[in-house]
Amino acid sequence: MNRRQFLFGASAAALGLGTSPAFRVPGPRRRILFFIKSSGFEHSVVKEKDGQPSHFEKVTREGILPLAAKAGHSWEITFSKDGSLFTPQGIAAYDAFVFYTSGDLTKEGTDKKPPMSPEGKEAFLEAIRKGKGFVGVHAATDSFRGAKGGRPDPYLEMIGAEFTGHGAQQKARMTCADPKFPGMAGARDGFEWNEEWYTHRFYARDLHVLLVQETAGMKGDLYQRPPYPATWARMHGQGRVFYTSLGHREDVMTQPLFQEILVGGIAWAAGDLKAEVAPNMEKVTPGAFEMPAPKKK
Repeated sequence: MNRRQFLFGASAAALGLGTSPAFRVPGPRRRILFFIKSSGFEHSVVKEKDGQPSHFEKVTREGILPLAAKAGHSWEITFSKDGSLFTPQGIAAYDAFVFYTSGDLTKEGTDKKPPMSPEGKEAFLEAIRKGKGFVGVHAATDSFRGAKGGRPDPYLEMIGAEFTGHGAQQKARMTCADPKFPGMAGARDGFEWNEEWYTHRFYARDLHVLLVQETAGMKGDLYQRPPYPATWARMHGQGRVFYTSLGHREDVMTQPLFQEILVGGIAWAAGDLKAEVAPNMEKVTPGAFEMPAPKKK
């Protein structure tokens, strides 16, 4: 089935965490599927080479899960590129889903791994509406692209925006709109990283923006626009949805702050933590819908 499952209660014990009273978890165990299929461009962080786990999987095992355990979360993680897992029965087995994906996931595509069926995609989106948690990382908004009739795909409507492109990797600044949200305390004063910065369109108007992409001084036509949302949370029916555009570069994934942000987002999406996610776009990114001027021919 091409999946790796980690019972992180057991894995934590192997790391010297599971037997320590400081890391015993009173809450329920959450089952989380990390889906890293690439039907489109395959990022280096999710590529599996010579049967070895991807960089994302290693970072999760060595950094993200110990951090989650210290915070009191009990997560059972499965990594997979296998879209055939998305059946009503398969979906029901998980409390939350973390997507680092690209392209049309109902097609085999670049990585040649089994695709979702169209019925599986519909069942998945319905499960999110009914209360499952969703976390999208970086390229998750590069899945199912191609607006029809002026609207993005239902999957992208669920996430809250559609990827439009990126310029050259460069240093740029993020500012924090809500340091009280889980995982965001370390970003309170903002930060500047070298990263591949995504741009988006078709923002859902009910986004609760967490990190803002500051565009002043950025190089490239795509960034000649007002500041726009880069990390956010929203409700999709009864489901909690979290997305961050961070995570292209391998060194970004090893940043403690990136891991804190992801742990916080997963914990909220899975229902371990609560947070206020009232829409705040008009206040913190009022120019988000202004796109760059077309190039002159």
